[in-house]
Amino acid sequence: MSPVAKKVTRKSATAAAKSAQTFTAEERAAMQARAQELKAEARANRSREEGERELLAAIAAMQEPDRSMATRLHAVVKASAPALTPKTWYGMPAYALDDKVVCFFKGAHKFKDRYATFGFNDKARLDDGAMWPTTFALKALNAEVEKRIAALVKQAVGK
Repeated sequence: MSPVAKKVTRKSATAAAKSAQTFTAEERAAMQARAQELKAEARANRSREEGERELLAAIAAMQEPDRSMATRLHAVVKASAPALTPKTWYGMPAYALDDKVVCFFKGAHKFKDRYATFGFNDKARLDDGAMWPTTFALKALNAEVEKRIAALVKQAVGK
C-alpha cells in the first residue's frame, strides 16, 4: 500500500472514530433502525401489510403512555387518510405517501424527552404563509386533540 493510501485510510478511520463519539447511543440506535428500514424497503414489492406489521411491532415495543398514544394515533391517521401507507421511520411509527414520510409519532421515552411529538415532514401540505408549525407536543390525547390531528392529517394529504 502506498504512503498516500495509508494516510487516507488512517484519516478515514480517525474521522469515523470521531463521528462515532459525536452521536448518543439513542441516536446511533435510531440510525441503525433507519438503515434496517431502508434495506427492508429496498426488497422487492414491500407490501402495505408488512409496513403495518412493522409499525404495530414498533408501537408494541413502546413504554406507556407512548404505546397508548401511538395506538390511538394509528387509528386516527388510518381513518383520516387511508391513502397513507403505515411504516416505521427511524424506528418510529410513520405514514407515507408515494414512499415519502408525511407524518410520524415520536414517543417521549425514545430520546428521554419530556413529551411525545406528532410531526409532519415537508411532503405534508400544511403551508400557511411564511411560517407554520410542523411538530406538535403531546402530553395526552382526548377527543379535541384527536379531532385536530385528524384535520391536520387530512390537510397534509390534500383532502
